[in-house]
Formats: sequence, C-alpha cells, structure tokens
Amino acid sequence: MDIRVAGLRKTFRVPEREAGLRAALRSLAHRSYREVHAVDGVSFDIPTGEVVGFLGPNGAGKTTTLKILSGLLHVSGGEATVLGRIPARRERELLSRITLLMGNRNQLQWDIPALDSYEMNRAIYRLDPATFRSTRDELVELLDIGDLVRKPVRNLSLGERMKAEIVGSLLHRPQVLFLDEPTIGLDVTMQKRLRSFVAEYNRRYGATVLLTSHYMADVIALCRRVIVIHHGQILFDGALSALSDTFAAYKTITVTVADPLARFDVYGEVTAVDGSRVSIRVGKQDVSRVAADVLRDHPVTDLTIEEPPVEDVIDQVFTGPVTA
Repeated sequence: MDIRVAGLRKTFRVPEREAGLRAALRSLAHRSYREVHAVDGVSFDIPTGEVVGFLGPNGAGKTTTLKILSGLLHVSGGEATVLGRIPARRERELLSRITLLMGNRNQLQWDIPALDSYEMNRAIYRLDPATFRSTRDELVELLDIGDLVRKPVRNLSLGERMKAEIVGSLLHRPQVLFLDEPTIGLDVTMQKRLRSFVAEYNRRYGATVLLTSHYMADVIALCRRVIVIHHGQILFDGALSALSDTFAAYKTITVTVADPLARFDVYGEVTAVDGSRVSIRVGKQDVSRVAADVLRDHPVTDLTIEEPPVEDVIDQVFTGPVTA
C-alpha cells in the first residue's frame, strides 16, 4: 500500500471571544479556547497506482488530511504512513517521492519565468541535469505550455499558471500525488485538459493519486473509487458506481407513451415533460412497483430507469438525511 491511514485524528485548539472592546480586553488576561476536531478517526488504504477521489464539503477535513499525509501537519492521534514512512518526520527519501498541489496556492516565483523556478526545483531535489531536462520537456509538451514557461509568472492567466504549477510539482516524478482542488477557478476547457494530463501521468508512471475537488466532472473522469468525508469522519469508501446504491433516495423513471396527455403525477414527482417523454422521480424502494404500474396502465413504447447524477447524490449526503 502506498498510503495507509488508521484512526487518524487532528484537533486544533482555536481561540474564541465575543465581539466588542470589553471582550477584547478581557481576552488579554483570560483567553478561552475551543477544540475543533478537523479529522476524527479516519481510516483507509490506497494501493499503488490507484486514483481516489476524496470528497466532502468545505471544512470536512480533506485538506487537513492531505497536509498530514504530505508532512505539513502532525497528527493528534492514530497513524498515517506514505510509502512506508511517517510523513511528519519529513525524511528526504519520502519528500522526494511525493508532491502536494493546491489549486489556490503558488509555488512558482511571481516575477521570473517558470523555467527559472524549475531550475530551483532541480537544485532542491538534486536532480540529474539530463534527467531533469528530459522530464521538464516531456511535461511541458504534455501540457502544451512551451511558450508560456518563458514568461514571468505574473503575466500568465490562472489556467496557464496552473499548468505551469503542475509541471513544477512533477519535475521529480513523484510516485504519490496529493491534488487539492487542482482545477479550481479554471474554465471548462482547461479543466478537461488538466484531467487528461493527470490521467496520462497516472498511466505513464503508475502514480498513486488522492484527489479532492468540488467539480464532480474531475472525479467522474479520473476516479473509480471515492472516499466521502463529513465532519472529519468517513461516510463512504468504495466504488464510485456504488455511491448511488448506498446513498440515493430516489431513481428516475423515464417513459415514452402514445398518449402525451396522460397523467403521471400519481406515480411520483414529474420532473420533466418533453412531448410524449415523461420523467418521474420515484423513491428507490418503490421503483419496481411504479414501473410495473406504469406499464400496466399505459401503452408505453420505451421505459428506462436511471440513477440520479453523482452531484445530486453527494449533495444529498451533505445536506439531507442519509438513506442506505
């Protein structure tokens, strides 16, 4: 296993006070704190070469977990190992084989071309010059930024800068990638190109990828397995295809009938009508019965039963009661 996490906990001690001058003065002598359990008993394993989506709302504990796994934070309890080593020790042998890319953070120097920052990374990782140039040129070609890496980073658009950041993060050919919202703020075309790049990197080098994203298109395109975290605890760990089976409270029955005036609201919530084609939202436990009733009551020329979109399932997990 490239990544092992067992009973992981991270608690932050956060100062708090009421608003106002009096409360501010009182806090100078008697400061009060509360404990925030950002990660609370998380356990999972990720084998070599797997791309896993790490999903959850803001504040769920995703970024905290990634920072622990990349060695930026110490644990409050439990265990975490990456490539057989404890990240918090920040051993060179581990740091030279992992990378953490955060979509809202910069690693490239703002006022110089990306090529110069790449040279600095080569020195930091003590890369062989010939190997470094070969890897750099390969990554630059894959992301099609040959002209951009010669411009000062401040002159690049967000999408161009993100592609340059990705190259800088992968120059040492890491075996484990922690990607925290890598496509945040990018347009649809740029998101698609970055997803294709991550998939190609995983294919070429057999890299292990743990990906967080609020864009479900990223997860659907790259991940067969997802881990869903909420309030610091894991709600689901399994195949993306099984997520709907576990949490979805409904399915959609779409029928095409000869009589477009027929009523279908007696079977469930009618969500769409397009001529003789009608979509009905039905509770998961009632799908078989409703489908049989529709077929019995109407001359149906076509009938399909569909799972809800993954985005809707995830939203239901975070905002509504869980139905399993």
